[in-house]
Amino acid sequence: MLDIQGKPCNNLMIRDALIPYLGKNIKIKYNLGRNKYETYEAKIIKIYNCVFIVQLKNNMIKSFSFADIITKNIKIYE
Repeated sequence: MLDIQGKPCNNLMIRDALIPYLGKNIKIKYNLGRNKYETYEAKIIKIYNCVFIVQLKNNMIKSFSFADIITKNIKIYE
């Protein structure tokens, strides 16, 4: 699991933490609020300065921001 708990973060730290997952199959748990979650099986295909792009199993493309990781709206698992 991508873990940044208790550490002050910036975009460079998150980008460096995401690089090992580039091109690998991961699971993303997305918090929709009110105890509702969506889980995606995806592959990180591109990492930019503030966002990263994933390709889902059904070939859909989604993007997530680094702010989603900082605010714990998403969790990334191997």
